[in-house]
Amino acid sequence: MNLYNRIAVFRAERGVSRRELAEAVGVNNQTIGYLERGDYKPSLELAMKIAVYFEVPIELLFSFRPFEPVADTLRRAAAAGDQSS
Repeated sequence: MNLYNRIAVFRAERGVSRRELAEAVGVNNQTIGYLERGDYKPSLELAMKIAVYFEVPIELLFSFRPFEPVADTLRRAAAAGDQSS
């Protein structure tokens, strides 16, 4: 079963390098790259450490289903805002 993640999105949004995230959660910076590419599945402990680091629920970072592209999410949010006006 595939495990999808948004680590790269959260890193980019917060201006965090792979090295900074790796040091914060106690892994090698290459591990973060492997995670982002889907070459490695994190332990529950590592997944939770990453979620705590970004201060978000784990479900916002990891999923068994592919995440909706960010552009689609923004479009949908904009459309919902237009409808409530």
